[in-house]
Amino acid sequence: MLLSIALIIFSGLIFGFFCKQMHLPALVGMIIGGILIGPNGLGLLDESILNCSAAIRKIALIIILLRAGITLQMSDLKKMGRPAILMCFLPACFEIVGMIILAPIFLGVTRLEAAIMGAVVGAVSPAVIVPRMISLIEKKEGTAKGIPQLVLAGASVDDVFVIVLFTAFTGKATGDGSSILSFVNVPVSIICGIGVGILVGILLSLYFTKFHVRDTVKLMVLLGLAMLLCVGEDALTERIPFTFSALLSIMTMGMVIKMKKGETAARLSVRLNKIWVLAEIFLFVLVGALVKVENAADYGIEALLLVLAVLVFRALGVFLCVLKTKLNGKEKLFCIFAYLPKATVQAAIGGIPLAMGLACGDMVLTVSVLAILITAPLGAILIDSLHKKLLQKDME
Repeated sequence: MLLSIALIIFSGLIFGFFCKQMHLPALVGMIIGGILIGPNGLGLLDESILNCSAAIRKIALIIILLRAGITLQMSDLKKMGRPAILMCFLPACFEIVGMIILAPIFLGVTRLEAAIMGAVVGAVSPAVIVPRMISLIEKKEGTAKGIPQLVLAGASVDDVFVIVLFTAFTGKATGDGSSILSFVNVPVSIICGIGVGILVGILLSLYFTKFHVRDTVKLMVLLGLAMLLCVGEDALTERIPFTFSALLSIMTMGMVIKMKKGETAARLSVRLNKIWVLAEIFLFVLVGALVKVENAADYGIEALLLVLAVLVFRALGVFLCVLKTKLNGKEKLFCIFAYLPKATVQAAIGGIPLAMGLACGDMVLTVSVLAILITAPLGAILIDSLHKKLLQKDME
């Protein structure tokens, strides 16, 4: 296993570096590196590391949601009001609907399989968006109208909303909770997830206030509790029909700590950023290792056209969110571009249908990887190259 870990790290670093030199996101190179060293490439990875791939990818998702929660301020959501709320779910819903309409035509899948596929590709990428929006906030670009805050807040909640839908759709596909309860559970999971996150966040803030421990210990407590929340969600799901969204709890927990203990949150954010450097490599290299190149060739053109087509639905959803706001045409266009990148959630859950033994598993994974390879570089390039032209700098 040690050799496999070393190969994952070095392939991620090397291929990521080459992509950066070509002004592409490093995660694209990491996926390519994973394809190369994975079982469908040179077969250099040990079976033991592949068996725990899902758990490793889940940990990476926990880290990025904690990072987003600790960065985001509750006041940013209040400042934007209606658009911020709509950005949390409307673009994803439009893209899922687009997938349900178009996937059966392009790929011949059932409506339910198309819904699963839509839930996988419907989320934007915190790995691409979060650091770029934080950078814009620091540079005071678009902050007067709260544009980077709007995208950051919407993208963070959007991921959790889509993951909850994904759980409901896969549950229906496997026959677990195939009744209407699985879909009623979506708003219940969101509300309960927020409630649990607020409670845990308040308790953690009190603990950090009463007991003065090193920030490293605080971070370990934070990560340990986040993992326990995920375990608790899984355990409760097996026993009761209604449960909570652990991932939403994790992000909300971070937001509460940011609100209650701002200085502590800032220091923890720095440490989470450092951990993410390693977690990002494992996440994207391992998802690349799952890809079957022959399947990508089989679905290639149709899957490519499908990914591009559903982006039109997403763009329409974003446009409706910012309609009748104070944003001008350029700023609205920036919001559409900023909501294009996909990577983190697709990497984390794209292989789950395959692991569950669903017939559409290979196809879902292939489409999710294609979505990453197309939208992550496209969105990152558009954000990086056009933000100065589309956003106004705050002169205060």
